[in-house]
Parts: sequence; C-alpha cells; structure tokens
Amino acid sequence: MTVEPDMTRIAATIGDASRIRMLVLLMEGRALTAKELALGAGIEPGTATPHLKRLVDDGLLESAAQGRHKYFRFASAEVARVVESLMRVAPPRKS
Repeated sequence: MTVEPDMTRIAATIGDASRIRMLVLLMEGRALTAKELALGAGIEPGTATPHLKRLVDDGLLESAAQGRHKYFRFASAEVARVVESLMRVAPPRKS
C-alpha cells in the first residue's frame, strides 16, 4: 500500500500570506530568529509562533537553539526550490 502525499496540507501551509513571506525571507540562505521572521513578514512576534510551528510540523522548516535564540531555516534544499519555483510562476502583486 502506498501513501499519497498530503499536497493539500502543504499548499494550505505555504498559501498563508504570513507564512509565505517568512519562507521568502529565508531565501537569502541564512537562518533567522522568530522575531526577525515576524518583523520581516509584517506580523507581531507572538503571532509568528503558531505559523512557525506549522511550518516545522509540516517539514518545511527546522529550528536550532543557539543561546537564548531559536533560529529557523529551510528543512531541505527541496523546500527552497519549491519557494523559488513559486516566486517564478506567481503573477505580479496588484497594488
């Protein structure tokens, strides 16, 4: 028996505006703190916590503690490629 991937779940995770902005911020290639991701995505740091948890739970991000901070980065190069592909095919944002 093969198990089908839950593409609807991943699409919903990536499709949230705050979460996709966080993923785009990580395209620079360096790990960022939750606060940096929140501010860069235009949301409050406390609001970022459930978004980051979902991104980690769905296997898109991984986190590592360093001192008092927790840093987030892509879980794999495949995730970065998915975000890059979305950036290429997405239509321009309307003003």
